[in-house]
Amino acid sequence: MTGTAEQANPLLEGLSFRRTPDPCALVIFGASGDLTHKKLMPALYALAFRRLLPTRFAVIGVARTEQDDDGWREDMKHAVQQYARDEFRQDVWDELAANMHYLSADFADEAGADQLEQLVEKCDKEMNLGGNRVYYLAVPPPAFPEIVEALGKRKSPTGWTRLIVEKPFGHDLDSARSLNRMLWEHFAENEIFRIDHYLGKETVQNMLALRFANGVFEPIWNRQFIDHVQITVAESIGIEGRAGYYEQAGAIRDIFQNHLLQLLAITAMEPPIDFHAESVHNEKVKVLKALHTPGPKSVVRGQYGRGFVEGEEVPAYREEEGVASDSMTETFVAAKLFVDNWRWADTPFYVRMGKRLARRETTIAIQFKRAPHPPFEETTSEGLRPNVLLVHVQPDEGVSLAIGAKVPGQGMTIRTVHMDFLYGGAFRTGMPEAYERLILDTMLGDTSLFTRSDEVEEQWLLVDAIVAAWQRDRPAFPNYPAGTWGPPSSEELLRRDGRSWRRN
Repeated sequence: MTGTAEQANPLLEGLSFRRTPDPCALVIFGASGDLTHKKLMPALYALAFRRLLPTRFAVIGVARTEQDDDGWREDMKHAVQQYARDEFRQDVWDELAANMHYLSADFADEAGADQLEQLVEKCDKEMNLGGNRVYYLAVPPPAFPEIVEALGKRKSPTGWTRLIVEKPFGHDLDSARSLNRMLWEHFAENEIFRIDHYLGKETVQNMLALRFANGVFEPIWNRQFIDHVQITVAESIGIEGRAGYYEQAGAIRDIFQNHLLQLLAITAMEPPIDFHAESVHNEKVKVLKALHTPGPKSVVRGQYGRGFVEGEEVPAYREEEGVASDSMTETFVAAKLFVDNWRWADTPFYVRMGKRLARRETTIAIQFKRAPHPPFEETTSEGLRPNVLLVHVQPDEGVSLAIGAKVPGQGMTIRTVHMDFLYGGAFRTGMPEAYERLILDTMLGDTSLFTRSDEVEEQWLLVDAIVAAWQRDRPAFPNYPAGTWGPPSSEELLRRDGRSWRRN
């Protein structure tokens, strides 16, 4: 033998992707932007690396930046080398790049739309793509209407057409409804893919598997056994030069309205009759409709001041470039929410998210009620803590179950220990990026991991009610130092109920 064969991992058995998508052209609007560089092109490379792209596939980048095909390909090559999760292989890149094209165009001009249509049709005929097209709007929302109208007028008479719309989807309920109406003028609902990249994360999808593929969890997934739920979406970074957007959005529109409420809906939803897109969406909408609008005492907002993050001093939000010195934009939101239905009545869902917090972390913690009468409680050295099922969405993807166990030796000393499942250790494979799954699902026509129009509107209904209450007061900002876990009032939100935020 000339070498040792790599040991097979039995947990990988049966893991396979679904059918290969139909031949198609992917058109990316905003092809010179950060999203394309850091996420979309690395995702396409990862799919090509694993032979998951259609056998006949073209990529067309559209932006105002003056560039030719060769220049854009070279730019995208550098992006893949810098941001892709896989090693760079020239043969994989050459195969992908062979059918990559770039168009410098302004869609405010009819001529730009005509040029794109000619280029797409040229690729279609040369590669026999069957008229199938995916359009990705990686551009600011103000650019949506003119692009969508131009595409709607030029839909292919053959094949299918799908439209990926990046967040933010509207600024409030009225604007979201207007955007939906505009999209529906040219595209059917099943052709619209409203992206929320959190839904593409493996651990978010694993919540469905945890609940509905394991008989041990679903019988106790309710108010009788669960004391409360905590959902944390924490970022250690600041606004990263996005003051123009963030000053208009704030934390509640940037993360709370979409990512956080989607995590809550998946955690609280009823079992769907199947895992087709419509069934999953229907159950999530029921949760969003059942959310009780929190009163002023049940919502906390904050804004970070100067502080230290990972040992480095960082400026206050009001000192960030492009931010007004008296800005009242929130960078932190915490709330106590209730899902008013049979399963969850009177069970609080504590949620929080923010910028410049102590560390980057997204977790869902299901805390169960304490055992009613542990006979050995007085012998424990630390107090017997309740069981907690902790889902780590990022950065250390996995699931942990905290249980009480006897410490070896004499006497009955109980200590909390953790049963851990980590993706890297169990499957010994790299975690796919969310955009890989979402782009592939769009090509396959599967909307399960995207948000439906009524989901978006229900989320905005709640957010609009919270924001309306804020108009009546002006809190003293900044009210938490960068590098901490938010304002003291966030801790008080749970302390009033005899609870506290988890720290791990």
